[in-house]
Amino acid sequence: MRTAQLTIDPAFAIGPADRRLFGSFVEHMGRCVYGGIYEPGHREADALGLRRDVLELTRELGVSLVRYPGGNFVSGYRWEDGVGPVGDRPRRLDLAWKTIETNAFGLHEFMTWAAEAGVEPMMAVNLGTRGVQEALDLLEYSNHPGGTHLSDLRRKNGAEDPFGVKLWCLGNEMDGPWQVGHKTADEYGRLAAEAARAMKMIDPSISLVACGSSNRRMPTFASWEATVLEHTYEHVDYISAHTYYDPSDGDRASLLASAVDMDNFITEVVATADHVAAKQRHRRKLKISFDEWNVWYEARLQADLDRRGWVEAPALIEDDFNAVDAVVVGDLLITLLRHADRVGVAAQAQLANVIAPIRTRNGGPAWRQSIFHPFALTARYARGTVLRTEPISPRYETKKYGDVPVLDTVAVHDEETGELTVFAVNRGDTDLELQLDLRGLPGLSASSHLSLAAGDDPEATNTEAEPDKVTPRELHTPTLDAGRCSVRLPAVSWNVLRFGNRP
Repeated sequence: MRTAQLTIDPAFAIGPADRRLFGSFVEHMGRCVYGGIYEPGHREADALGLRRDVLELTRELGVSLVRYPGGNFVSGYRWEDGVGPVGDRPRRLDLAWKTIETNAFGLHEFMTWAAEAGVEPMMAVNLGTRGVQEALDLLEYSNHPGGTHLSDLRRKNGAEDPFGVKLWCLGNEMDGPWQVGHKTADEYGRLAAEAARAMKMIDPSISLVACGSSNRRMPTFASWEATVLEHTYEHVDYISAHTYYDPSDGDRASLLASAVDMDNFITEVVATADHVAAKQRHRRKLKISFDEWNVWYEARLQADLDRRGWVEAPALIEDDFNAVDAVVVGDLLITLLRHADRVGVAAQAQLANVIAPIRTRNGGPAWRQSIFHPFALTARYARGTVLRTEPISPRYETKKYGDVPVLDTVAVHDEETGELTVFAVNRGDTDLELQLDLRGLPGLSASSHLSLAAGDDPEATNTEAEPDKVTPRELHTPTLDAGRCSVRLPAVSWNVLRFGNRP
């Protein structure tokens, strides 16, 4: 068995594990809204049509915030269509996903759902087909107490108190030619700066996210960020980053190392932002909002779009995630935590049905996909201060990322309880012995070892018929001896090692 070593010391802190790192994403795409979180007439639906079974799973998932209403959808969206009596709302063509949008679910329904789910709303404004005034109108409607046309209209529509949305995205993926209202970096940067400046005149307490690159492979990557931040740095609080990893080519070794690419992506965006800060003499360090990320069998999307006409809420990219995908998602969460000093917000895309941890059947049950489990356990246990880890690990070769370590880790120390959680991924195809040195945290005792292992059945998925086929298992709890222990990490596995104070 191969071995790896890891020493953990609380003196080497990165930063707090911000709860906003455990965000999700609800877009008007496919069955994420209609048939996902919202299905009037379903046996689990409440009086507003919100599915209570999905709400329960959302709470179990540990989601802290939800980005809404898109995504590509927002770049052609008129928010006014989704307020007022449902029977009076217009049906529209959604150019992003070639569907009919009924607007039966809109701003008030989302805010009610967010309150029920216990999540912070993260709203996006349309800077594709619309501009500064429309962004201001939505902000006034949402956050102003009353006494103006739009705030009083909100009250007339049933929300006496302001929604109080504190986190706003200035458009979505405006670098992408697929985006309705696609712009150059200069065009978008100027528009975003004007919108940001004006929005903070209405509500100075809000935080704003400027659009970064749609992914690291974009030909304009880094130059886009540099130009946009030249315009917006003093007005915004975050620059966004998006990435998806596609298993479709069958290159499992590279897929398991996807976090290496995410790690480089974050480092490069930080470097670009810091260059602009130095150039413009800003002392404040800008943070990243990694508000779209996931595993996605992306090659299947175009076929879905091409084979149908304009319909309501079709099934779009409802990927069945296997055990390997879950290990990759767990590793991406490790990467986000490892950059807790500069990544302040993150949102996995999406919450229900559309490349999602939660799947549903119209009129039927809801269940947890394989990727549900690493997210839920990380959200539950990553509380406190993220500690720097520098493991000594064997390495292996990949086609996409070259020579990479077999082991990836991060640790989180809860100073209030004294508990330590180590998240560890074994990317290799054989078991790995991890030798842990925890002498920097005296008084600990091992409490549990949970592992989601894909080595025996990498293609296993959770289905309506077998909703718990892929789930973490309790393994042998290691014994600490003078602050040291050895732990066996199964082949291709994501692991949670918990250590508590001795009674």
